[in-house]
Amino acid sequence: MNAMSQKALTISLGQHSDKGRKPSNQDFYGAYLPTEPQLSTKGIAIALADGISSSEVSREASEAAVGGFLNDYYATPATWTVKTSAQRVLQATNAWLYAQTRQSQHRYDLDRGYVCTLSAMVIKSTTAHLFHVGDSRIYQLAGNTLEPLTEDHRFWASREISHLSRAMGAGQHLELDYRAVSLNTGDVFLLTTDGVYEWLTRAEMAALVHAHWGDLDAAAEALVAVALEKGSDDNLTAQIVRIDGLPERHSNELYEAISALPSPPELRAGSELDGYRIVRQLHASSRSHVYLAEEIQSGDKVALKTLSTELSQDPASVERFVREEWIARRIDNVHVLKAPAQERPRHYLYTVLAYIEGQTLTQWMRDHPNADLASVRPIVEQIAKGLRAFHRLEMLHQDLRPDNVMIDSHGTVKLIDFGAAKVAGIAEAESEGQDSGDILGTAQYTAPEYFLGQGGTPQADQYSLAVITYQMLTGTLPYGTEVAKTRTRAAQHKLAYQSALGENRELPAWVDEVLKKALHPNPHKRFPALSEFVFELRSPSSPLLKRAQLPLLERDPALFWKGVSLVLALVVVALLVR
Repeated sequence: MNAMSQKALTISLGQHSDKGRKPSNQDFYGAYLPTEPQLSTKGIAIALADGISSSEVSREASEAAVGGFLNDYYATPATWTVKTSAQRVLQATNAWLYAQTRQSQHRYDLDRGYVCTLSAMVIKSTTAHLFHVGDSRIYQLAGNTLEPLTEDHRFWASREISHLSRAMGAGQHLELDYRAVSLNTGDVFLLTTDGVYEWLTRAEMAALVHAHWGDLDAAAEALVAVALEKGSDDNLTAQIVRIDGLPERHSNELYEAISALPSPPELRAGSELDGYRIVRQLHASSRSHVYLAEEIQSGDKVALKTLSTELSQDPASVERFVREEWIARRIDNVHVLKAPAQERPRHYLYTVLAYIEGQTLTQWMRDHPNADLASVRPIVEQIAKGLRAFHRLEMLHQDLRPDNVMIDSHGTVKLIDFGAAKVAGIAEAESEGQDSGDILGTAQYTAPEYFLGQGGTPQADQYSLAVITYQMLTGTLPYGTEVAKTRTRAAQHKLAYQSALGENRELPAWVDEVLKKALHPNPHKRFPALSEFVFELRSPSSPLLKRAQLPLLERDPALFWKGVSLVLALVVVALLVR
């Protein structure tokens, strides 16, 4: 594979397989070297599988395992991490292999079924992600020897007899080994089956790789040939991967396409830009400007967004700005802002998003200062549906606040503004940026763990939604402005939740318990899933109902004693006055 640029991920690859002294080859191997944008978003995949000799269908199993992995891995969302994508694909392939065996005449004899080993590698950005089950192996070249990166899954009944303890298709559930290895230019990896490594020492294999450094196909052939000469009686397969070039940082096709473009000229009503006509300005802030525009050819309305002049000089700000449209194109959910397809070339730095005719949740709260639970629930449930669409694709919104929630003219709630969103599939390929510790969200709605420098989880978005729910019901914030001031775990433990119950609020006590749990400073003590929080707002569980019925002394001892202290203080003052 020839280098495309100094910033591109490039490798050299050598492969060879032989049936050896057996009548057929039950090994199967392959690799996929994609072009952009998949090279950056998904990486390069290499895999080999080794069928078991006792099965007449293990060749089919090996081919299905490798072929399925190489095909289906690239069909997974670009937002997913390599680990999630590969594990989902391999678990599905394992389930299919196991089902094939259960439907065959060998349903009670797995050693004759659709079973094989698998060793796979995905190289993305500057990391190699290894996936392994069985006794094929992955090595890394270290000087004049090879260091194993995988462990054999074998059970030894005696010194001479052993069986695979784990394999693809051997069980309904797949137990897969995973390992991530940081890469340097010049690193070399060897994937091989036991027909090779059982007959050659690690030093011998390393010497053969060095001897054919300029032709890795020849090196793979040499490994197989020498193992055969030494008496190998099994199928033999070897794959050699050398890292020739590494990218400086992650990029995606949209970012590469428009991030280097100049800022557009000053826009006002009537201005035209790349086939769009500006109607009016919708919003302006220190970060960006949003305009209502129409496509001149079709007349369709869109929201055209530009970045402020100051931030357009900051690469991190530009990438977050561009990422919003990238995300909007990948989430297909009625409660998430979409981005219309745009085929015309752009000459300036801007993004195009769907136009929503409606109002922000901030405006809705102004119009409904005394909102009841019945009117708040539907809004919360729709926001949650939008957030779950993010979470299913391994993304976090990270800036959920009333200004970033729109309610259209039909009452449909939509999430907007994804500039602070975290995309796991991008974050794993970046050397800096998303996990730098910067707090990108709005302080009042940001989960406490962010102020400790911790990474976000779906529970962080849950916290933000719970703050919004609390605010819609009470008009206040659960911790006031104290959360942003607590930069240590000890300080966060002292945060005092302010009950949502009040004399002028018709709110069931159990709702307060639901909110209190979702707003816990410790993310591990919130609801395990966002769906549970939403469900509890309609159908409280027995423990929360029981807790809501407890006396104040048991439910909230601190609040009880504060109340007692206040009463005593008032009594003392009254006595002194008398």
